[in-house]
Amino acid sequence: MLKSKTFLKKTRAGGVMKIVREHYLRDDIGCGAPGCAACGGAHEGPVLEPQPLDPASSLCPWPHYLLPDTNVLLHQIDVLEDPAIRNVIVLQTVLQEVRNRSAPVYKRIRDVTNNQEKHFYTFTNEHHRETYVEQEQGENANDRNDRAIRVAAKWYNEHLKKMSAENHLQVIFITNDKKNKEKAIEEGIPAFTCEEYVKSLTANPELIDRLACLSEEGNEIESGRIIFSEHLPLSKLQQGIKSGTYLQGTFRASRENYLEATVWVHGDDEENKEIILQGLKHLNRAVHEDIVAVELLPKNQWVAPSSVVLHDEGQNEDDLEKEEERERILKTAVNEKMLKPTGRVVGIIKRNWRPYCGMLSKSDIKESRRHLFTPADKRIPRIRIETRQASTLEGRRIIVAIDGWPRNSRYPNGHFVKNLGEVGDKETETEVLLLEHDVPHQPFSQAVLSFLPKMPWSITEKDMKNREDLRHLCVCSVDPPGCTDIDDALHCRELENGNLEVGVHIADVSHFIRPGNALDQESARRGTTVYLCEKRIDMVPELLSSNLCSLRCNVDRLAFSCIWEMNHNAEILKVRFTKSAINSKASLTYAEAQMRIDSTAMNDDITTSLRGLNKLAKILKKRRIEKGALTLSSPEVRFHMDSETHDPIDLQTKELRETNSMVEEFMLLANISVAKKIHEEFSEHALLRKHPAPPPSNYEILVKAAKSKNLEIKTDTAKSLADSLDRADSPTFPYLNTLLRILATRCMMQAVYFCSGMDNDFHHYGLASPIYTHFTSPIRRYADIIVHRLLAVAIGADCTYPELTDKHKLADLCKNLNFRHKMAQYAQRASVAFHTQLFFKSKGIVSEEAYILFVRKNAIVVLIPKYGLEGTVFFEEKDKPKPRLIYDDEIPSLKIEDTVFHIFDKVKVKIMLDSSNLQHQKIRMSLVEPQIPGISIPVDTPNMDINEPERKKKKREK
Repeated sequence: MLKSKTFLKKTRAGGVMKIVREHYLRDDIGCGAPGCAACGGAHEGPVLEPQPLDPASSLCPWPHYLLPDTNVLLHQIDVLEDPAIRNVIVLQTVLQEVRNRSAPVYKRIRDVTNNQEKHFYTFTNEHHRETYVEQEQGENANDRNDRAIRVAAKWYNEHLKKMSAENHLQVIFITNDKKNKEKAIEEGIPAFTCEEYVKSLTANPELIDRLACLSEEGNEIESGRIIFSEHLPLSKLQQGIKSGTYLQGTFRASRENYLEATVWVHGDDEENKEIILQGLKHLNRAVHEDIVAVELLPKNQWVAPSSVVLHDEGQNEDDLEKEEERERILKTAVNEKMLKPTGRVVGIIKRNWRPYCGMLSKSDIKESRRHLFTPADKRIPRIRIETRQASTLEGRRIIVAIDGWPRNSRYPNGHFVKNLGEVGDKETETEVLLLEHDVPHQPFSQAVLSFLPKMPWSITEKDMKNREDLRHLCVCSVDPPGCTDIDDALHCRELENGNLEVGVHIADVSHFIRPGNALDQESARRGTTVYLCEKRIDMVPELLSSNLCSLRCNVDRLAFSCIWEMNHNAEILKVRFTKSAINSKASLTYAEAQMRIDSTAMNDDITTSLRGLNKLAKILKKRRIEKGALTLSSPEVRFHMDSETHDPIDLQTKELRETNSMVEEFMLLANISVAKKIHEEFSEHALLRKHPAPPPSNYEILVKAAKSKNLEIKTDTAKSLADSLDRADSPTFPYLNTLLRILATRCMMQAVYFCSGMDNDFHHYGLASPIYTHFTSPIRRYADIIVHRLLAVAIGADCTYPELTDKHKLADLCKNLNFRHKMAQYAQRASVAFHTQLFFKSKGIVSEEAYILFVRKNAIVVLIPKYGLEGTVFFEEKDKPKPRLIYDDEIPSLKIEDTVFHIFDKVKVKIMLDSSNLQHQKIRMSLVEPQIPGISIPVDTPNMDINEPERKKKKREK
């Protein structure tokens, strides 16, 4: 049956266009209940259970299916995801509304409907002849959708009666909308609110904790005192932004001070790019990463960023006088030059809440169900939740979601989502750092895995189309020990004309991952493989990453090759790109490759090839450095793990060999050659990578630090920086040059992916290259897959597709890739920090030599070369007399009593694990040498803080 809608639309040119929308209604859409004679098995995909044996409900003791409305799906997704909730009918009307209102919830609900064990069934009610409803005159879209949901619920109950009158099989309508529920009951549909239904499941009391608390009236603080001003409605905010009264920006909370935040204003206005907010009332319930509207305060109310560290540790929510006192501390007398544009939040344009990891701060009131949850991320406010399982959750990492933040509540309200495990447990902490850095790490879904090639796999004739057979070449790979995702392999051989042929062969991942399918979408979402200390979160499924795409030795593999003809002076005479088939003759570690190069006894083909590559690499590196490429330094750490417990037993800085540099040189050369080629072919939509030059102010600390050691660092160009770093040597202090390079690394900007059609500046500062991209690691970086696709189209080896040549889509993709890469870096650092803590937990207290990297007003930041470990030594401690501190920003230096500290000074520090705050265990450093009375501690002082939580507990028990 066909329904059609006709309406007239005015075109831009002023004409009138008639539009006819056709809507097909069908009789053959199944209800999802197996064994239904009327539907005759017309359903596809996961279906409902014939006899739902769900947890008994005291409200509805007979078998039933659930049919939730849109708001229940949007707000109570945590309840619906619980294994106890099964047999749910998701209407098309509901799904469409959810899709329009929240992409993350839509994805979660799709995942639940694809899970066979949950028995969620999607019913296409908008195309079923008996459940389709047309919008009536004077009826808004929302009311029409509510009516469509009730019609479907009623139809289901009548339809199921025909199927099993004796079974009492019912469909229960779940809605939190009072009017909708009343109308449903009037129409004879069994209906309950989500809360009523969940509370009726007596066998699953833990489900109550997962309910989102939505009615703000019931969650007021008893005092009912209004703390915050009202948020303006969206329409007013948009008007205000248009007229310039308000500014729109991203709210960034401070890690150091819970009463301060900044708003990064959207748009190109240079004048008020960053606005400071100070004080609870001005922050007005905004949460980190929300999009907010701010109003600028008059200039006489502007403030300077505070240098005070304030963490919210109060238990008493009503202690607002204390908050006001703390706010006054922030407003210290400052120089007028320090004042920054200051504002207040007037409304929220878009909430960017996510589930937060953290710990429960159990209420001191006995039998209380209300507790405060402290997130691990210090930028997130504490959240009030109601739970009956507080005693079980104490000392565990949990996940909580925010539901809302009423005007009369000091903290937002939320609900418990999941118990992750015990604090300090390795699995739990790894899960926390993945969640906190938004690293997608769920197992690959069946939909994604269905696009993998069937095993056993081998190269077919079809695969060899547009591909060169290079299996005869003496190709080998060089990687870190234990590497299973081998992206790249190399070869070098002498040609008859006396020149050298050098090839870089990269895994042809884009052959297996085709544009637009589920595997491609998931790889694009993940963006990168994340390497933690003991775990690898793959971007592509293991079958590809460690097997079919990995260029292992003695197996045939598909590759994308970049082949140069060079003379013996490493000058490129010709370059060509081709898809190929290779067979690697050896998978070597850096140490094995180095040993072959150095060994006089070995002269086989592989070794000869490696020697040729190494010789050329040295020339390429020298030439690159002459152009101004930077060789910076960062103290990288490697853990040695106990093979049984997998705890770190030793920790050392990574050793770099010549072969590391050899591989790196050819990877850089391949990336530059490919970047030139794809930009020649696609000037508007090449995916490139740039590294912006840092603003001069970034270098201030480096220049001052060098000056304090009577050295001059020039920073006007990358070349002058590289040269002055090479000259900055001290015969009496050999480690100084490494320290300067580590400090120079801190001055750099972040390298980013971008689309060539959206930017004019392509230069890569660190590599001193006018153009650059990523081509050599497609197993672990999605950017390289796109570059492979562009290159394949450029050489006629593959066909294009619309998204590949859409610069706006590419720019969006780059944005996600840049975010994922940044988060992967942070997650890797967090993993190293956690394993360092485990190492010092088992090692106890140690004293080591360290060098000062930065001096602060009340502390020094030091680097311990032996462990590549950085930490802060504080000179002001709670409950101890304050020492005399004089900070000089110009030199920079810090005078403590009569001792002066400069950057790069050598000190001795004691390292220990401080567990006084279970949630934020940290490595604590204290000064041992030079000795300052009242500050330094003798080497053999026992550590009093290690078991602090135990002591606190005992006190409470007394």
